[in-house]
Amino acid sequence: MPHGLLTIDCGAVVRNWRRLGEIHAGGAVAAVLKADAYGLGAAPIARALREAGCRHFFVATVEEGEALRAMLGEGPMVAVLGGFAPGKHAGLTPVLNSLDDIAAHSGPAILHVDSGMSRLGLSADELERLAEEPALLDGVELLYVMTHLAAAEDPHHPLNLAQLNRFNEACLRLPRARRSIANSSGIFLGPRFGSELARPGAALYGLNPTPGRPNPMEPVFTLSGQVLQLRDIPAGQTVGYGGTWLATRPSRIATIGIGYADGLPRAVEGRLKGRYRGQDFPLVGRVSMDLTTFDVTGITDLKPGRWIELIGPHQDADSVAAMAGTIGYELLTSLGRRFKRDYLPA
Repeated sequence: MPHGLLTIDCGAVVRNWRRLGEIHAGGAVAAVLKADAYGLGAAPIARALREAGCRHFFVATVEEGEALRAMLGEGPMVAVLGGFAPGKHAGLTPVLNSLDDIAAHSGPAILHVDSGMSRLGLSADELERLAEEPALLDGVELLYVMTHLAAAEDPHHPLNLAQLNRFNEACLRLPRARRSIANSSGIFLGPRFGSELARPGAALYGLNPTPGRPNPMEPVFTLSGQVLQLRDIPAGQTVGYGGTWLATRPSRIATIGIGYADGLPRAVEGRLKGRYRGQDFPLVGRVSMDLTTFDVTGITDLKPGRWIELIGPHQDADSVAAMAGTIGYELLTSLGRRFKRDYLPA
């Protein structure tokens, strides 16, 4: 039986999507579901979003796209950000990232222009050639021309405006098509970054798209761990590998069945708080592969089999990630497969 419980509120995801639609200047708002909806489960989240009216979905790989298409059925667009080789990928829309991609494909597609990320997308040289030889796009039905912002989480970063200007200039040299610019944070950069299609991912799942400011998104999930054992230890006794935590008084230690194999970073040692019935208490000792220990001294009604909240309203994914020196994206996508998952309906 799983000792970790991940509760995902599909209704909160839908409300976040609608909120982003209210803020985005321009057209529709898609849903980025790559990496199994950032680790939270693409299938139930996609169903909820489809029922709410979402008609544009993005994934990273063909395999993700085929699974999503089979689940969604016909109708919504399913675009593959990494593109794919020519073949039988019925119902998927490729994102064309190079001249080679363009040459290999016909039919509906999205064209990606690199405006400053220096990752995927047409380079400046490829764009120049395409502008000089527009016939290279013969047979390609451009659904959108897109770019990807590199620093949108910092509204003052000069790269934002530089990318916008480069992208707008590029679009003037290409066949007329709808545009897709903003990611989660880009939606909050203002109306200049609006377009016919925004592509939020992290904000849908409750991560803060405006770091350093209050989170405008609703929390989406709670992670809880089950208490496996309680033990009383005397002052002077250590807990966990390396003996890094020493009890300075008689203490009660709760061991829960979640560890770094489940995506709980080792680096949260000495920082993470657990919560039980409104009471907070510290993680003590090192996070081990399958187990984590908390000092629950003074909490008299906690018993084996009960659940301690680790990530939730008292301590969100962004704050836990910061404790570990990483970002909420990495924390979410690292959540293990041993958890029991409960999905609250939209």
